[in-house]
Amino acid sequence: MSDTITIEHEGSETAGRYFAAVEGAPRDAELTWRGDGKVRHATHTFVPTAARGKGIAEKLVKAMIADAREQGFRIAPDCSYVDTYFRRHAELSDLRA
Repeated sequence: MSDTITIEHEGSETAGRYFAAVEGAPRDAELTWRGDGKVRHATHTFVPTAARGKGIAEKLVKAMIADAREQGFRIAPDCSYVDTYFRRHAELSDLRA
């Protein structure tokens, strides 16, 4: 597996995902979300088994956080991984919905 991970985003006003192709895996790593006005609910984070423990989920969350800062939305961490990330990073409290 390559050490280079490129995070991409696709979606609309109401739903989307941050994702990264994982070499050799049948499925992308992804963080899915649904929109509700100025809040995006982070609903699920998935990383293929062979790629776990390499920081990919964190990169997905950081991509969402960067977009939140740039686009002015807040994040509701409905997913347990995203919730734990927000709990560990108190400096992000302004983005938490």
